[in-house]
Amino acid sequence: MKLKLTGIRKHFGEKEVLRGCGFTFQQGKIYGLLGRNGAGKTTLFNCLTDEVPPDGGTAELVLDDGTRRALAPDDVGYVFATPILPDFLTGYEFVRFYMDVNAARIRDGRSADDYFDMVQIAPEDRHRLIKGYSHGMKNKVQMLCFLIARPPVILLDEPLTSFDVVVALEIKQLLRQIKHEHIIVFSTHILQLATDLCDEITVLHEGMLSQLDHALLHSGDFEAQLIELLKDEGEA
Repeated sequence: MKLKLTGIRKHFGEKEVLRGCGFTFQQGKIYGLLGRNGAGKTTLFNCLTDEVPPDGGTAELVLDDGTRRALAPDDVGYVFATPILPDFLTGYEFVRFYMDVNAARIRDGRSADDYFDMVQIAPEDRHRLIKGYSHGMKNKVQMLCFLIARPPVILLDEPLTSFDVVVALEIKQLLRQIKHEHIIVFSTHILQLATDLCDEITVLHEGMLSQLDHALLHSGDFEAQLIELLKDEGEA
């Protein structure tokens, strides 16, 4: 399975944020989407999830048999940089509700408590109102949504920056375990995080997507190449 983007464009007033993004993401890999703050990473994700309608272009899923279909909202699990959750529910109530809504997709037989255990939310915190959760705890609950529904495409908008070292490591291990079943795109502006977690690095630069040479991923040349590219954008 592949996610094929063709000519994705987005304007905000006179500002052209996405200038015809095209790229093909493959199942089984974690892609790091790098770019400076304000480069349009979140805008691209919002276009793919219909949070914000693109001004042009297409996003398609290409299945293993070669058939294509338009990417639908149900195909995407989106972990927002700023969590959007119902504050009036407890964490447990929300997870149970989400499990009921997605019952047809759940095949692993896990209970709500099993999912909470996966992201290390303590039993006493599960029955507190989400309103009282820290930013990191809310991000953990967001993570549970794609672990429960298991959509083919998972978009992660800088979710690990709010986790402590131990939980961040566990989430990275979890992503590596499930990546063979999904297309995972991980947005970040932290180079070390991208090189540690990701199989491929994609750069959003001047409204366009490009892939950096994978052979240089763990070399000093890679870092220099990336910094030079993004520095040029900042100066422009």
